[in-house]
Amino acid sequence: MTSSVTETPAAPAGQARPRTYDVRTFGCQMNVHDSERMSGLLEEAGLVPVKEGLADVVVFNTCAVRENADNKLYGHLGLLAPEKERRPDLQIAVGGCLAQKDQAAIAERAPWVDVVFGTHNVGSLPVLLERARHNRRAQVEILESLDVFPSTLPTKRESTHSGWVSISVGCNNTCTFCIVPSLRGKERDRRPGEILAEIEALVAEGVVEVTLLGQNVNSYGVEFGDRLAFGRLLRACGEIPGLERVRFTSPHPAAFTDDVIAAMAETPNVMPQLHMPLQSGSDRVLKAMRRSYRSARFLGILERVRERIPEAAITTDIIVGFPGETEEDFEETLRVVEASRFSSAFTFQYSKRPGTPAAELPDQLPKAVVQERYERLVALQDRISREENEAQVGRTVELLITADTGRKSAETGRLAGRAPDQRLVHVRVPEGCEAPRPGDMVTAPITEAAGFHLLSDPRPEDYRLRRTRAGDAWDRAQAESCGVPVTPGTPRQDGAGRAVSLGMPALPPRGSASA
Repeated sequence: MTSSVTETPAAPAGQARPRTYDVRTFGCQMNVHDSERMSGLLEEAGLVPVKEGLADVVVFNTCAVRENADNKLYGHLGLLAPEKERRPDLQIAVGGCLAQKDQAAIAERAPWVDVVFGTHNVGSLPVLLERARHNRRAQVEILESLDVFPSTLPTKRESTHSGWVSISVGCNNTCTFCIVPSLRGKERDRRPGEILAEIEALVAEGVVEVTLLGQNVNSYGVEFGDRLAFGRLLRACGEIPGLERVRFTSPHPAAFTDDVIAAMAETPNVMPQLHMPLQSGSDRVLKAMRRSYRSARFLGILERVRERIPEAAITTDIIVGFPGETEEDFEETLRVVEASRFSSAFTFQYSKRPGTPAAELPDQLPKAVVQERYERLVALQDRISREENEAQVGRTVELLITADTGRKSAETGRLAGRAPDQRLVHVRVPEGCEAPRPGDMVTAPITEAAGFHLLSDPRPEDYRLRRTRAGDAWDRAQAESCGVPVTPGTPRQDGAGRAVSLGMPALPPRGSASA
C-alpha cells in the first residue's frame, strides 16, 4: 500500500488552515495511476496533501484481485472508526475495484464511511465528498460504464522523472480467474494523438521515462479498427524529443504479435524489458483459465524477442493451485519456467474470487498442496533470478537514479537506480565524485549480484554522471515543497521535503498477478 504524503503548507495569518487529504493505495499499477488522478482532483478542489498525522479526508483506493482484499480494507476502516467518532468532520472515502464490486455493502458494514465510488467515476470524488459533507449522510455512486476517460482528469504525479500514461482501460478477455473485466468494463482505447500529447506534456515538465499502461496493451487499437496500433504507438514514442525510456505493461500472449517485437527492437528509447504473463505452463490448465494460448506459443514469443533483443529481461505472472491443477500440470509449469529464464516472477497462490467462473469449478485444491507447490516454484525462480543476475556482473549500464532508498542505504551509502532492463541496481558514488539527483543518469559497471538486485561499486574512473532535465525538475520540486530556493542544476544535499512516490513503484518479486 502506498500513500501520497508531502508537507502541508502553513496557512497565512488570519486565514483558515486548508483541508488536507491522504490517498492510500492498494494493488496494481492501474490503481497507482488512478490514485494520481484522485490526488490531482483533490488538489484542484483546494485540498493539500498531509505530511504527518491524520488528514481531513482519507481516501482508500482498493483492489479486489486477492481474496483478503476486503479483510484488509475493513481492518483499516475499523482503525479509523474511533477517530471518526471523535472528529465528525473527518471524511472517509472508498473507491477502486472493491468498491465497484461490493458497492452499497461497504457503507452498510462501515457506516462511518462518507463516500463510496467505483472505477468508472473517479472524477466524481470531490463532488461526492462535498455532497456528503453538506447532507451529513453517506454518498454511494457506482457507475456501470465509464463516464469520463481518466486521462482527462487532473493528475498529481509524485515522481518528477517517471510517469504512467494510460492508453486504455478495461479488458475484453474472459479469464476464468480474473474479476477485473467485470469491475473495469470492456476495453476503451484512447486516440493515439491524445496519448502522445500527454507524453509530450510530461516530457516538457522534466519526465524522461514513461510506462504505457493498460489491462492488455497489445490489443490497443481494436476499438478503432487498427490491430497494429500498439506497435505504431511505440514507434511514435521514439520520435518524442527528450523521452529517453519507454516501457509498457501488460501484454497478453494470445495477442502479442511480431510487429510489436520489431517496434521494440527498432525504437531506441523502448527499453529491453518485457512483462509477459504466463499464469500456467500446463496447456490443460491454460484452457481451463481461458487464456487462449498454449505453452509452445508462449515460449515461441520469448524466443523471437530474444532473437531481436538479446539483452531483454523478461518477467512474468504465475498462478499456483488453480482448481483441478494436478502434479503433472504443475510439473509443466516448472518446465516452462526453467525454459523461459525469467529475470523475476510475480507468483501467487490461486485466490478464489466470488463472481468469477473459476470460483465455481470443482476440485478446489487443499491449502497445504498449493503451499507446497508454491514453495517449489519460488525456489526454482529464485535460483534462476540469481543466475540471471550473476550474468550481469561486469556489464556497464546506464542507471536512472530514483528517489527510492533501500533498507541498508544509510549504512552502505548506495543510491537506487534502474537499468534499461528495469533491474534494480544499488550504486555507490566514488569518493570525490559528484552525487546524482533523482532523475539523473549514472553509468557504472555491475560489480556484484544478489537474488533480487545488483550492486555497483565503481572506481572513480568507471563512474560517469549525466545531469538531466529530470534532475532539474526534482530540484524544483524540492524547493517548492519546503520553500527553499534552488537554482536549477544545483543538487540538494539534505534531501529535505522528499515525498513518498506514487509514480513508478518497484513491485516485489512475489506480488499479485495481472491478466
